Amino acid sequence: MMSDVSIDKSKTALVVIDLQKGIVGRPTVPYTAEAVVANAAALAAAFRANGMPVFLVRVTPSPDWKDALRPLADAAMPAQTPPPDWAEIVPEMGPKQGDFVITKRQWGAFYGTDLDLQLRRRGLTAIVLCGIATEVGVESTARDAYERGYQQVFVRDAMAGLNAESHANAIERIFPRIGRVRGTKEIIAALAS
Repeated sequence: MMSDVSIDKSKTALVVIDLQKGIVGRPTVPYTAEAVVANAAALAAAFRANGMPVFLVRVTPSPDWKDALRPLADAAMPAQTPPPDWAEIVPEMGPKQGDFVITKRQWGAFYGTDLDLQLRRRGLTAIVLCGIATEVGVESTARDAYERGYQQVFVRDAMAGLNAESHANAIERIFPRIGRVRGTKEIIAALAS
């Protein structure tokens, strides 16, 4: 596997998917949610130290739930009312001064949000992507970013899935076709150079 990574600090943002109280409480593989949060927080600190933007994405329906997706599906998500703090970003991530908080209503972070607008207006053409769950919000965002022409780096140890097989599929088969897969230490080292 390749280990080199170069990052154009003037054109790259960190995009963190769904590290919010209602998501990080779920069991994840192959990394625990705590490990993912710790690595994502280290990445965010390195980005902020370099004056690079950090986008914290969270998912939640509107208060009346009228914008929640309810497809007829064989394995649909059960209808439930989440606790009041479900959509709050975990404190380890911030938000800090200057961070962007993007609220999405579905799996991917581009559709129906201003993520693309905020990135493009700042001249950002590349994203470093991490979060939970690999095969849901992260992969959906990655596929959309690819179709919009963004360069991508996926941080393998700053994301985790809900299922080992689907996480591995994303890391081993999907992400290498649309970007570069690297580790937290490699990204931080590249930002330090």
